[in-house]
Formats: sequence, C-alpha cells, structure tokens
Amino acid sequence: MTIDIMMPFYGDPQLFRDAVHSVIAQTDDDWRLVVIDDVYPDTEPGEWVSALGDPRIHYLRNETNLGVSGNFTKSVQLVTSEHFVLMGCDDLLEPGYIARMRAAIAAHPAGAYFQPAVTVIGDDGRETLPLADRVKGWYRPTHSAPAELSGEALAVSLLRGNWTYFPSICWRTEAVRRHGFDPDFDVVLDLNLQIDIVLDGGSLVLLPDHEFRYRRHAGSVSSWTAQDGTRFDEERAFFLTKAAVLRRHGWRRAARVASAHWSSRLNAATKLPSALAKRDGAGLRALLRHVFLGWRS
Repeated sequence: MTIDIMMPFYGDPQLFRDAVHSVIAQTDDDWRLVVIDDVYPDTEPGEWVSALGDPRIHYLRNETNLGVSGNFTKSVQLVTSEHFVLMGCDDLLEPGYIARMRAAIAAHPAGAYFQPAVTVIGDDGRETLPLADRVKGWYRPTHSAPAELSGEALAVSLLRGNWTYFPSICWRTEAVRRHGFDPDFDVVLDLNLQIDIVLDGGSLVLLPDHEFRYRRHAGSVSSWTAQDGTRFDEERAFFLTKAAVLRRHGWRRAARVASAHWSSRLNAATKLPSALAKRDGAGLRALLRHVFLGWRS
C-alpha cells in the first residue's frame, strides 16, 4: 500500500533538500514522492532532485505559478495511491512516518484522514513553541492511544481552534477528491476541507506518535496575511458561511461555535499592538473589525 507524498515547491532550496532527504530516510520504503515546482526562479533545486536518480521520486515544473490552492488541487489530481500526504517543502518527516501511517490505515480502514502528533521547529530546525502552537496544544484532544473522531463533536473541536497541522496529515484520496480545495481560500482551505469531510460522515484518526516536524516561520502565508488583516477577512468569511451550512445540517452547536469563532478573533487581538506600533491604519481597522464585529455578516 504505497503512500503518495505530494510536495509543492517554492521556497528555501536548503530546507527543500532537507525535506526531500527526510522522505528518503523513511524506514518503510513504500512511498512515492512528487515534487511540483511552482516556477521557482532558480532551476537548481529542480535539477538537484531530478539528479537523485531515485525511481520513487518524480519532478515536474508548472508552466505558470499556480499559488497555494492551485498547487493543492493539482497535487490531488496527480495522486495515484489510495492515501497521500500534502507535505510542505520546508517540513520534515520523522523516519517512522510512512510505517506509522500504513499501520494506522490498516487498523482504521474507514478513516478519512490521519493526524499524528507534531513537533514544531523554527527556521534553524530547533524545537520551538510559539503562542499559536501552544494554543493548538490546548485545543487538541488528549488520547494516549489512536482514536477515531467524527460527527458534530469533531466539528465543534476543530472550529473552536484548528489544532491540526495540514502538511502532516495523511489523507484518503477519495475523501479529498469528493470535496476538493475551495479556490476562494488560502489560509483556511484545510479547515474548510476538514469540515466538509466531517459533514459528509468522514472521520479523523488522531495518533499520539510524534511523526512529523512542522516548520513555523514568519514567511508562511498564515503569518504574513495576519499582519495586514487579510487573513482575518478570509477567516470571517469562512466561519460565517460554514455556520449557515452547519445550521442547515442540524448541527446547531457547531454553528454557534463557527459564528462566534472566538479563537480567530482573539488571535486578531494579539496583532493589534504590532499594528499600532507600525502605525498601520488599514491593518488596524481590519483587525478591529474582526475582533469586535467578527460575528456579523
């Protein structure tokens, strides 16, 4: 049971090499890596990965830059296995990742997606735990053994605070293709997909094993959009739209949580001092709008 690892690339070439090496170092070699170069200006990283000569590694370069959701959609189209990972080009797999996912899939064949425990690292590769990740830890359910979560309870948990790490998730291909990635979203496209899957009856298998290293740095999409407030405009649109869907589905508790989206609004509040210090009027207005008017359409 091969697991496909899809890796859109546009970023630091050395971190990209480290990510590829972490795939090659897997204790279970039943994997296929597909690198999708999103027209990175320097062709050397692509030449490097092509020169590895590993038949399990495939490289292609887009004709034009597709951006986040475009690359995610293309990645899903290129998957040939029943399960896949959409890995960041600066993240790292622990050596046992593929083996652990294959065992979890065998034990939970109906699972729509599988979330291992994650170690957060900084640009230098050292473990770190900034506020965003401490909050994720508070929201993440605690289980000492693998647990299969589903239904409105899972939706409520995710909407209170998205404690998953999208690049670390192993997905059942059929579940993702049924819903796809909404091109209107960049920052919350993963949470949108998860809620769609859960509404459709899909389950998340939560694993206690630390099998992934997620790199947290200021260059990520979620970081830079948080500074000018556009992240929160997108989040507000997502939560209010999903609240209406959840109400129609009869999940009123989840709808209330989505409407309030307290963790998103509190996150915006933490950005206010920075916006004030920079005298960023537009960013400040966007943040205040989200903090105090976030529940309104």
